[in-house]
Amino acid sequence: MSILTKYILQKYLKSFLIVLVSLQLFFVGIDFFQNAKNLPDSANLQLLYLFYNSFFTLTLTLPLSLVFGWILTLVILIKGNELVALVSLGVSKNKIYSPVFKISFLLIIVLIGLQSTPLAYSYEEKSRILDNEYFISSKSDIFLKYNNYYIYFQKLYPLEQRAENIHIYNVSNEDIVESIVAKKAYFQNNKWYIIDAKILQKPQEIDFNSSKIEIRYEKFLNTLEGFKPKILNNVYESRSTFSIIDAVSALLLLKEQNINTDKIRAALYYELIVSFFILPLMMLIFIYSSLNSRFFNVGKFVSLSIFFTLIIWGLFFLLHKFSNSGIIIPEISLLLPMFLWFMISYIVYRKKISY
Repeated sequence: MSILTKYILQKYLKSFLIVLVSLQLFFVGIDFFQNAKNLPDSANLQLLYLFYNSFFTLTLTLPLSLVFGWILTLVILIKGNELVALVSLGVSKNKIYSPVFKISFLLIIVLIGLQSTPLAYSYEEKSRILDNEYFISSKSDIFLKYNNYYIYFQKLYPLEQRAENIHIYNVSNEDIVESIVAKKAYFQNNKWYIIDAKILQKPQEIDFNSSKIEIRYEKFLNTLEGFKPKILNNVYESRSTFSIIDAVSALLLLKEQNINTDKIRAALYYELIVSFFILPLMMLIFIYSSLNSRFFNVGKFVSLSIFFTLIIWGLFFLLHKFSNSGIIIPEISLLLPMFLWFMISYIVYRKKISY
């Protein structure tokens, strides 16, 4: 790592951390004081609330802090005449911007990695603590299709990975050929284990004199491989929050059932791709900054940069909401605008840098 790279990264990371900590303290603090009277008296639950809320807020503040930290770094470099000195010494603008681009890319990858873990459900967890339902989570009367099965759960406990009063119907050629009824079932080893199952099988060919329904009982029965309780819960609730791993699993599951996957694809694109909108934005802010502090209007530069950042972020957030509501398919509302944003930014950058 060159001395120039170390110097720029030192300046940038310091500014980034100042902005990130400030935004985190502001948003988490405001939220905590607003909801303090509704939180449980337990100190442990209050700490968990702060922890979950901090990570949820981080998914919003980290991308913005990367941009705002870069704006602050540029102001420091320009006002101290360091930027013009570097350019005068023959350092290209690409070499100045490159370290910031790489570290920002790396931090976004880390954020995406964290969203592949259960921390992706931080908003849901903090809401459950606020509603005094942290230790209770159940859904009632769930009816869904899975491959050739139609499944009814009277009670589903996603966190405990169990269900009560289960009815499973095996359908072939639009005809029920088998039904499974049980009081309890547990999800383990990627399968549902049904306890004390009553199985009714209908004969394939109906004959008035000889046909009869076969009834048998099984102490333990495993079925519905890959039918995960957490995915069930989120799909049933029509939520847009998934961890990346669960989103991929839900996408594969629902595609097999020929069920619309727009919301899941929208959540997946938003978590994997949209955060990268900051990279072209940081590049544009850099090339439109001034080299000379004498002609540098700090107030105008900072206010326009922040305003433009919030506008771009708001547009992508709005497009995500459109995708999540099913108004526009996510490929058109998220992938296409992101591609155009990168292309237009690159063209503007190359045109500006060539002057």
